[in-house]
Amino acid sequence: MANKLAGSGQPPGRSDGSAENSRENLLTAARAAFAAGGLQGARVHDIARRANINKQLVYHYFGSKEGLYTAVLEDIYREIREREQALELSSLPAETALRRLIEFSFDYLAENPEFVALVADENAHGARHLNDSVQVGDLNRPIIEILSETLRRGMDEGVFRQGLDPLHVYLSMAGMAFFYFANNHTLSRVFCRPLGSPEAIAERRAQIVEFVLHAVGAR
Repeated sequence: MANKLAGSGQPPGRSDGSAENSRENLLTAARAAFAAGGLQGARVHDIARRANINKQLVYHYFGSKEGLYTAVLEDIYREIREREQALELSSLPAETALRRLIEFSFDYLAENPEFVALVADENAHGARHLNDSVQVGDLNRPIIEILSETLRRGMDEGVFRQGLDPLHVYLSMAGMAFFYFANNHTLSRVFCRPLGSPEAIAERRAQIVEFVLHAVGAR
């Protein structure tokens, strides 16, 4: 049934919305549902109802629940990568550009807890759905290109040390922020500090920015 619908020429009837926005409505509803309940906990019926769209459109556009989940993952990576490119870091001095990118990476996770939840859920599945994606590699290539160009300029300017690997720099700056937000509740409890408070978040942001800049700085 799912394959037949996925390959049909016209979408089945829907309760509301146009053909142009029904797919986006489903992605928006699915993002919230998968972030809240994970792949296993989210239900197609509830997603369609939240989007106010006929349930059969899920199968028409995405083939299956897993196909919808994969599309949501691709969508969240597309969004963050587009936001990074919009920073136009090439117009800034290298150190300022890197600082801005680190700040953005931290702020994005602070403002988009759904991203953290979805990536954590996909990691629990061993990245099985991203492994099936034909888009994910191309979607994420720009961040390494941005970092490569920024680091190269910083080396040329003498403000960054030589031999920096852009992937490892990204893993460091993004990894520290992701760990903080993905584990905020447990960290707050075990260390008896309100790490989710605005003050704690601002302090952690400053710590990560200075840590990464110091690590890449010329010695």
